[in-house]
This record gives sequence, C-alpha cells and structure tokens, in this order.
Amino acid sequence: QVQLVESGGGLVQAGDSLRLSCAASGRSFSSYTLGWFRQAPGKEREFVAAISASGGSTYYPESVEGRFIISRDHAKKSIYLEIDSLKPDDTAVYYCAATSYYCAGSGCYDEMDEYEYWGQGTQVTVSS
Repeated sequence: QVQLVESGGGLVQAGDSLRLSCAASGRSFSSYTLGWFRQAPGKEREFVAAISASGGSTYYPESVEGRFIISRDHAKKSIYLEIDSLKPDDTAVYYCAATSYYCAGSGCYDEMDEYEYWGQGTQVTVSS
C-alpha cells in the first residue's frame, strides 16, 4: 500500500516556473514507478510525466517535453514535477500516481489504468 500527498500548487502568472511535490508513505517506495497526471476543468485526466522505479528512465508526452521535468528522491520518498514557462492551458489539478507494474519500450505509463495508487491532487492555476 502506498499513500501519496501532493503539494506545491497555487496561483501563478504565465511565464513563471513551479515545482510540485508528491510525498509517499508506505513500504517499497523504490519499487514503484511514479507518474503525474493533470485534469483541467471539463477535460479528461491526461498523462504529463513518469519516472521509473530506479529513476533512470523518464517518460513525457510530446505536448510537455522540454517544459516539464520529473525527478525523484529516494531518501525523501518523494517525486517532483518542475514546470517551466507556465501557460494558462497548464491550469489543472495535478495528481501523483504510483504503480508496481513494469513496462518496457515506448508508450509506457501514460494510461490511468496502469496505476494502482493516486493522491488527492493539487490545484495549479495560471493567470495570463
């Protein structure tokens, strides 16, 4: 069992940078791949980043590559999402998720049903 708590959201201006955090509790943090998803009002939840259990592999959709950076700190049992050059379209609730599922190759970890545990989310609002 893994519990996830996100933090770091808030109201920011377009062009700013922001770092979201996700703290995990429970056993075997280092065994889980962790990901970030976001859900804007009226839209489906979408994948934005994932990082493998070892931290050696990261995954991003093309839509955010270059602006979003995911990282993890095993000692702190946390992952982070740094977002640069924020845009109003980045406004959403950002969710952290964890999975013990192993995937190799392309198209990994970008679907909600690949994840077993979810946090409650943190709101990010970007003003223009």
